[in-house]
Amino acid sequence: MTAGEAVQAAPARRLRRVAVFTTVLVSVLGLLFGVPWWTLVIAPNWPAPVQVAGSVVFALAVLALPGTMVLGHGRGRDWAARTGDTLLGVVWVLFTWSVLGNLLRIGLGPRAVAASVAAVSVLLLIYGYAEAMRVPRIRRVDVTVDRLGRGLDGTRVVMLTDTHYGPIDRAAWSARVTKAVNALEPDIVCHAGDIADGSADMRREQSAPLGAIEAKLARAYITGNHEYYSGVAGWLDRMAELGWECLHNRHVVVERGGDRLVVAGIDDLTAAGSGLAGHGADTAAALAGADPQLPVLLLAHQPKQVGMAVHHGVDLQISGHTHGGQIWPFHYLVRTDQPSLSGLTRHGARTQLYTSRGTGFWGPPFRIFAPSEITLITLRSGA
Repeated sequence: MTAGEAVQAAPARRLRRVAVFTTVLVSVLGLLFGVPWWTLVIAPNWPAPVQVAGSVVFALAVLALPGTMVLGHGRGRDWAARTGDTLLGVVWVLFTWSVLGNLLRIGLGPRAVAASVAAVSVLLLIYGYAEAMRVPRIRRVDVTVDRLGRGLDGTRVVMLTDTHYGPIDRAAWSARVTKAVNALEPDIVCHAGDIADGSADMRREQSAPLGAIEAKLARAYITGNHEYYSGVAGWLDRMAELGWECLHNRHVVVERGGDRLVVAGIDDLTAAGSGLAGHGADTAAALAGADPQLPVLLLAHQPKQVGMAVHHGVDLQISGHTHGGQIWPFHYLVRTDQPSLSGLTRHGARTQLYTSRGTGFWGPPFRIFAPSEITLITLRSGA
């Protein structure tokens, strides 16, 4: 192909990409809104005025969702992001329970199905909002590390991840989380990424309470994928300003009772595609210079980074990213991408992985059957 032909072909390729994207978007929106519209408005054969009013509501919603998402997450308008995120959560719940309602109708008439779907959805949305906004419960886990010295037996590692400070102002929530963490009297506190949606300047007030978190040995932070959408350099600077160790493919060594532990961190998987020099998950660089005989606690945002941990003989990797699915049954989709949804799993002869359901929430302000957590990991010596 000549240079001239390549120039002429470029607009055609762009047009095809736009056409494919538009087709996918319309299809997804059609399903998400169409199934509950049919279930709640059309199938019950309500009087014509009810059907017209319901159809207008659904039409306005289907037009509003992409517009508010672009304005909110694309152009930084928090009011639009709040609107779009909430609308997305509501329609996802309505879609899910409309599908289930139609599959499990068991002799119920269309109006009974519609009433049941509406009632269940409203109750779940109220419950899910309360779960999203509450200070997370403490999830306590003991992890035996064979190479951990006896001097470090009982080390208390508190893990935060996926706080997602965002368009809903949660500065007061952040302060309550800090109070809950400090009450645990941790030796090490880790933040495993996805700190916010928005730049460090935009979320300055919400992140400020992190500076008051206390730890006897270390406070360690790594980047998640959302930092690379929100100005990663600004967040690294902000966390350093708040007194945290930013483990950007590096490690620190902590010591207690004459025994030592390597606390290492790597960038998120998406960092390599960010185009930023020096960014990209690099476990070898993170462990460079560390005594290979010492046990290693590795912070890596995504559970599927555990393959690198196994290769480098890491003892325990802690990760977030999955949110435990956040809104049921989304966890089935998450599980196709990640080796673990939540909890403690073993990978290879030495490496264990703990996956947190996350401290905050992303996007829709709902958590349904996937509660948030502040994780207290107590390390036990295998010696």
